[in-house]
Amino acid sequence: MKSLDEMLEQVNRDQPKTVAVAQAADAEVLRAVKKAYELGIAHFILVGEEGSLSILAKEAKLDLDQDGINIKNCPLKDAAQMAVKAVHEGEAHVVMKGHIDTKSLLKAVLDKQFGLRSKGVLSHVALFEVPGRDKLIFLTDAAMNIAPTLEEKISIINNAVEVAKKAGLKQPKVAPLAAVEVVNPAMEATKDAATLSQMNRRGQIKDCLVDGPLAFDNAVDLNAARQKGINSEVAGQADILVAPTIEVANALYKSFMYFANAKVAAVISGAKAPIVLTSRADTAESKVYSLALALQSSK
Repeated sequence: MKSLDEMLEQVNRDQPKTVAVAQAADAEVLRAVKKAYELGIAHFILVGEEGSLSILAKEAKLDLDQDGINIKNCPLKDAAQMAVKAVHEGEAHVVMKGHIDTKSLLKAVLDKQFGLRSKGVLSHVALFEVPGRDKLIFLTDAAMNIAPTLEEKISIINNAVEVAKKAGLKQPKVAPLAAVEVVNPAMEATKDAATLSQMNRRGQIKDCLVDGPLAFDNAVDLNAARQKGINSEVAGQADILVAPTIEVANALYKSFMYFANAKVAAVISGAKAPIVLTSRADTAESKVYSLALALQSSK
């Protein structure tokens, strides 16, 4: 894929899936709901206080009486649990964050009775359209795991590969990032990257190609990789960048956005259903792209 619009076009419109929005009373969220509904990519369960929803829906010019848009009226404190429960019980396929704090939503996702727990860790998977590049690129994990262990990095890679495959990549190329492209015993990131690469070669990490450690330039630029004499199917051609810590991923994420004017779609992967966890500062366009990625991931 070369653009997020291309990904958006791939979403199944014949049988639109349903998104449960936790505390949907948010103007930008409702604009995204309106656009996604008009594009025919999803139906919605809007969870929250009906009075506030109605007022903000009018501002967003969203008709709440249309087929495929339902309201679950509840107090703010119950909105996350009700949205997650809708997915747990099969009413919806994706959970989306509305005007609610992330902690409350994730608490509901991890609830033992009605949550969406799975065996692995939850991780943030972002997909960027960077101007001047000829393909999209994934980045993980900029929001969930602070300093992931080797075991957690395996889950983070598996989560990102699962999202990438459902978005259309048959065998994504994964680059575990470090400051250098050689193993240095004093640098944990390089040792983990080498171990992850070896695990992939032995079939312990499947459905992708993993090679590292790779510095950022050697992961994304073929000429830089060649100048360093790196012979690899991944170097210079990475589809998925795996950051060693949340600080590295977060800095890359914001650099793409603010310095490169990138467009982004992002989901939380690793639960029994995708979670759209966009920022309140994100535009309606970004929220629609994230919805499209989540809907693709819910296949």
